[in-house]
Amino acid sequence: MIERQGPLSLSRQCELLGLSRAALYYRAVRTGAYELQLMALIDRQYLQTPFYGSRRIAAWLQTQGHTVNRKRVQRLMQRMGLAAIYQRPRTSRPAPEHRIYPYLLRGRRIERVGQVWAADITYIPMARGFLYLVAVMDWVSRYVLAWRLSNLLDASFCIEALEDALSQGRPEIFNTDQGSQFTDDDFTGVLCAHGVAISMDGRGRFADNIFVERLWRSLKYEEIYLKAYENAAEARQGIAAYFEFYNHQRLHQALAYRTPRQVFDEAPRLPVRRGGKTLARAQHCQHNDMQTRTGFFTLRSADRCLEDRVHLRVSAHASCQHLLHHLKFEV
Repeated sequence: MIERQGPLSLSRQCELLGLSRAALYYRAVRTGAYELQLMALIDRQYLQTPFYGSRRIAAWLQTQGHTVNRKRVQRLMQRMGLAAIYQRPRTSRPAPEHRIYPYLLRGRRIERVGQVWAADITYIPMARGFLYLVAVMDWVSRYVLAWRLSNLLDASFCIEALEDALSQGRPEIFNTDQGSQFTDDDFTGVLCAHGVAISMDGRGRFADNIFVERLWRSLKYEEIYLKAYENAAEARQGIAAYFEFYNHQRLHQALAYRTPRQVFDEAPRLPVRRGGKTLARAQHCQHNDMQTRTGFFTLRSADRCLEDRVHLRVSAHASCQHLLHHLKFEV
């Protein structure tokens, strides 16, 4: 975008693009080998003790002979997308353009394939560098429908995985955490366009998405830590092979020692009722005026599903049964 030999000066080009001169000359510093070693150690310990915050992780690293302070651990954990699992006071509000959806699975019996899908992101260590992995899983069968690797923690690779999964069917409810990749309008817009109800975990409640967390633990201890990938190509090949094994050969005790693919294929499927009332439709409110609810403003548009923080509440059992009667999903 910046033309160093163009008719405009560099200062003027930066001004027009809204960039600082420092950003023009900045060159990213490559992550050192010792930093990568620390990140790998933090990742392993976090899987065993997800309730450890930066203080305890720093103290644990010091017992392992590493002279690190809490600030360094905080920076590395933030870069890896890790946070201790516990309830914290709400000290900041999400950006206005990122809507947070309610957790729809509390008290609900999840018994059918296609009833709930879930997605999450994890950190993948390598000998030189690291990657981020997103996966979409069916809750009942534990079947991994789609996954993507990326070296950037943005929404694009999550959207690719979501679209790949939706090409194989459609769930009634899609559950994620409150990460910015999943609250992004482009991500939620794909779900809205397919008529899928959106559910999000509570803050600091990793147990709300426990099946994907168990998938990460299995993947890392059965594949990643044993192989110690050298580069992204090895990581992609190894993870692809593991998910093939996980879906088609790995027996699960919770599935009566069947594979996820067997359970996924054996489940009865119902055709989608076009125009029928679904939970997603009931969840979305469509108006073309400005509405205010508890001080939260949302511009409504008739051609797009946009939600508030106030969503469907079903108080009567009969009303709940009526809604669930119309829930449909397709292969």
